[in-house]
Amino acid sequence: MAIAELRAALREHRRIALDTCVFIYQWEANPRYSPLTDLIFSSLERGDFTAIISTVTMTELLVHPYQQQDLARVHDLIALLSEYPNLVWLAPDLEMAARAAELRAQHRLQTPDALQAAAAVYANASALVTNDPMFRRVPEFEVLILDDYV
Repeated sequence: MAIAELRAALREHRRIALDTCVFIYQWEANPRYSPLTDLIFSSLERGDFTAIISTVTMTELLVHPYQQQDLARVHDLIALLSEYPNLVWLAPDLEMAARAAELRAQHRLQTPDALQAAAAVYANASALVTNDPMFRRVPEFEVLILDDYV
């Protein structure tokens, strides 16, 4: 039932931002969330929507492999995610950084979250998939909280 609800929510959007946790849950095969992230990634691969990702996500994803000195994992993640279908990476430029600062000031976001939100706004994403309810403070897009679907 929860998967059907998430599927219906995703169908309402053509451009969706993904928070880092979506990738972490998928790559760690988190038993609580992997049915949901499997749906997200299979929908993305089919082209049901385009996913917007800030390069902040890559920074966050690579910390653990670098801590473990697992350079093979670093290279695997970069190779996989740089070529993933329908996944658009946005690097913060000055305009996006200014928008992130504005969002941070208006909605009391931490800087990495403000950059994620700014990427979503900049790319005209109509939704952001996350598990962090503080993104609900940002009215420019719908926030789909994974915990609401488990």
